[in-house]
Amino acid sequence: MTNDVTVSDAAAKRIAEIVSADVGKQALRVSVEGGGCSGFSYKFDLVEDQQEDDIVIAKGGAKVLVDSLSLVYMAGSEIDFVDNLLGQSFQIRNPNAVASCGCGTSFAI
Repeated sequence: MTNDVTVSDAAAKRIAEIVSADVGKQALRVSVEGGGCSGFSYKFDLVEDQQEDDIVIAKGGAKVLVDSLSLVYMAGSEIDFVDNLLGQSFQIRNPNAVASCGCGTSFAI
C-alpha cells in the first residue's frame, strides 16, 4: 500500500515542537476509531515507537505514524495545523469523508 497521507508544513513544524518537548516520545500517531458524532473519529497520540504495520510520514523533523487499518479511511488526506481566532488544532482534510462534525475530529464515509 502506498503512503498517500500528507502532512502540511504547519503541521510538521507543530508536531516537531510537541514531540521534542515530551521526553521519550518519538512520533505523533494518528488513527481512526469508531464513534464520534458522525460515525468515525480521529485520535492523536504521542508515542515512543512504531508498530510493524505503521506507515511512517516524515517531514521537517516530524514523524507521523498511521496504522494500516486507519490508512484505509485516511487515503488521500492531509494533516494540517490551524492557528486562528477559534484556537489551535490539528485538522485532517479527508477527501473520503462525506460528512464531518463541527469539532473537526469526527467524520462519516
